[in-house]
Amino acid sequence: MTSRGCGRTGLLKKEHAMVTLKQIANAVGVSTATVSRVLNFDTTLSITAGKRQAIIEAAEAMNYATPRNRNRANQQGLNRLALVHFLSPDQELVDPYYVGLRLGIERRCQALKIETVKVYHTQSLPDASVLQSASGVIAIGAHSDHEISWLKAHSRHLVFADFAPVDGEFDGVLSDLALATRKLLGALQAMGYKRLGFIGWAEDDAADPFGEVRCRTFIDWMKQRALFDPALCLTERSIERNTERTGYDLACRMLDSNTRPEAIVTCNDNIAVGVYRALHEAGLRIPNDVAIASFNDISVAQFMNPPLSTVHLPSEEIGETAVELLLERISGRELAKRITLAAPIIWRGSTPHPPASH
Repeated sequence: MTSRGCGRTGLLKKEHAMVTLKQIANAVGVSTATVSRVLNFDTTLSITAGKRQAIIEAAEAMNYATPRNRNRANQQGLNRLALVHFLSPDQELVDPYYVGLRLGIERRCQALKIETVKVYHTQSLPDASVLQSASGVIAIGAHSDHEISWLKAHSRHLVFADFAPVDGEFDGVLSDLALATRKLLGALQAMGYKRLGFIGWAEDDAADPFGEVRCRTFIDWMKQRALFDPALCLTERSIERNTERTGYDLACRMLDSNTRPEAIVTCNDNIAVGVYRALHEAGLRIPNDVAIASFNDISVAQFMNPPLSTVHLPSEEIGETAVELLLERISGRELAKRITLAAPIIWRGSTPHPPASH
C-alpha cells in the first residue's frame, strides 16, 4: 500500500483538508481514544514517551488540529507569543526545572500552531518591539516591580508562569511553595525528626537573606514548635544561582556546626546534589545519619544514590496552563486568574517513608 506514489499525494491533500483522529490512530497503531488523550495533553494517560512522541509527530505531519484548536487558530492575532525569562540562557541551562517549564509552553504553542520567540534576562531591558509584535507575553519566573510595569506597558496580553504579582492584576500559574513546605516538614516530623536543617539561596535583590518563600516558611514552622536553630538554616547569594556548588558549600558549613541536623531540606534538587557530595565526603550515610528532602523532582533525582525524596513541582504543566490562560485573555476574559497546581511529595530512599495516614 505504501508503494502508491500518486495515491499518497492525493491522501495528503485530503488530510490537509480535514484529518481525523482515526487516520492518526491507524498511522501510529493505537486507538482513537489514545490519540485524543495525547493531543489534549491528558497527563493521566499511561503511555511510553516514544509512542506519545510518535502520535504528536504524526499529527503534525498530517497538519491535524483539534476542533477547539482550529477555532482558536482562527482568532485574530493568535499567531506569535513572546517568552520573557527571568534567567539568562546559562542560568536556565543548569536548572532543569525552568527548562521543563519553557518546554511545556513551547510544546503547547506548537500544538496550537503559535510561533514563539524567547527573550532571556540580560542587564538591560529587551527591545520593546519584540513584545509589541507578539499576540501575548508569558513572563517566566519572578520579576521586579519595574520589570512588571515595563512588561505591562508593552504587552497586549500578559501572563506570569511560576510567579504571581502580589497586586492580583495579572494572570499567574504556580505551585504553592509555602503549603508544600509545610506538608514536607509535617511529614518529616511524623517520621520523628526534630533537628531539621535548611539550605537554600538568598534572592539577589532581597534585603532579607532568609526571605525566599521556602526558607521563610521553614523558619516560621520551626519557631512555632520551638525547634529553630539559626545554625541549621543557611542561605547564600551565589553567582552560580541554585547550583550544586551552593549546596556543597553550605552543607560543609552546616556540618561544621556544633549540632548536626537529623534531616536537611534543600531549596531545590540542584542544591541537594551538592549536599549529597558534602555528606559523602564527611563519611555520613543517607538517610541513616542524615536524611535529605528537596523540591522540584528533576529527572536526575530518581537516579541519585540513594534516590532523592522531593516535592514534585509540575513545571511543564505550569507552562501549558500559562498558555491556556493567555488564550482565555485573548478570547476576551477580563477577570484575572491565579491558578495553583498541586505539588505532591515523591518519597524515595533519601528519607524513610512517612507513616501511613488513616
